[in-house]
Amino acid sequence: MKQRLVGARHAIIAVLGTVLALSASTPARATAATAPEGAVTVEVIAANGSGCAPGTATVVAAPDKSGFRIKYHDFVAQAGAGADPTDKRKNCQVGVLVTVPAGWTFAIAEADYRGRARLAGGATGLQRTNYYWQGSSENNRTEEAFAGPYSGYWSTEDVAPVLVYVPCSEQKVLNINTELRVDAAATAPRSSMSMTTSEGDVDTLFNFSWVRC
Repeated sequence: MKQRLVGARHAIIAVLGTVLALSASTPARATAATAPEGAVTVEVIAANGSGCAPGTATVVAAPDKSGFRIKYHDFVAQAGAGADPTDKRKNCQVGVLVTVPAGWTFAIAEADYRGRARLAGGATGLQRTNYYWQGSSENNRTEEAFAGPYSGYWSTEDVAPVLVYVPCSEQKVLNINTELRVDAAATAPRSSMSMTTSEGDVDTLFNFSWVRC
């Protein structure tokens, strides 16, 4: 059986700034199984940070319009013997633009993170994420800590991390800033934590909550 280091978390629903008017009135919430007809596209506007060199972070929309995933190909933090001190903290901020059919809007209702960790005894790991909409000075932060010794897969879950709906007929970039950090003594065995897995590089999954305008 595959071992997994699981740090399940349930973020408190946070309103990012003032309540946004989606139209002249608040839209009625769609049922959980409802998705809009028509095309839904997701694209990376920008990806920057020590954990995502150019071309190493990509986004893929789910065919059923339930959300999207971000795949990281070189996102690793490490510390301990032989590691560069600058490698103990890595981050990647991805700006995602979602284009939806007329008459619909969305929020991010859930996010799942997956990766691999090799933490020696005494070492610790941290996965932290900030979410905020373009133009907003407010953000919602979640984090999960891990402790060694451990070697295997890890996963975390954010519930309703960005439950603020984009105003109808507007497009806003969702910024997702993810950080990995590993702390270990300089003489300790090297420890690492990554956002990559051997399961098809499905590293983060983001699920939509749809509403009609």
